[in-house]
Amino acid sequence: MHNQWGPLFLIFVLALSGCSTKPIVDATAEEAIAQTLDQLHQRAAAADFDGYFDLYAQGAVFMGTDRSEYWPLVEFKAYTKPHFSQGNGWTYVPIERIVHRNGVTAWFEERLQNQKYGEVRGTGVLVHTNRGWKVAQYNLALPLPNELFGTIAADVIEYYAPQE
Repeated sequence: MHNQWGPLFLIFVLALSGCSTKPIVDATAEEAIAQTLDQLHQRAAAADFDGYFDLYAQGAVFMGTDRSEYWPLVEFKAYTKPHFSQGNGWTYVPIERIVHRNGVTAWFEERLQNQKYGEVRGTGVLVHTNRGWKVAQYNLALPLPNELFGTIAADVIEYYAPQE
């Protein structure tokens, strides 16, 4: 069982600290954060293993769309390595991004376009290190229309139901 509380604890601490949720105004930091996130997507599309993982902070976690996809960095690298080694990356093109920052921590929400899945959502946390802004947590989600949510939730419940 992975410790899933680390990223949530960080967000909880940030919320309690009274930090602003207004978009950042420091143009230099804003550009650097945007560049890190843009490079993350570009390097994933290029299946650039070393370049992609250079953008993650030590101890980072990636959460995918499947409930089993909670990957601490070491496990995410192990999953990704064979795909990237064969030149199979993934392409998500940013449509819109909102970034918030408090000191050396930033968090973001972004809308992304993917050829296979359509519009998806990415959220996460970055930390500023002596090597620049690094992704500490990334969460990929598929937004569902409210009108379809009940039906899809029922399908997911049935999918994961224990077989009798």
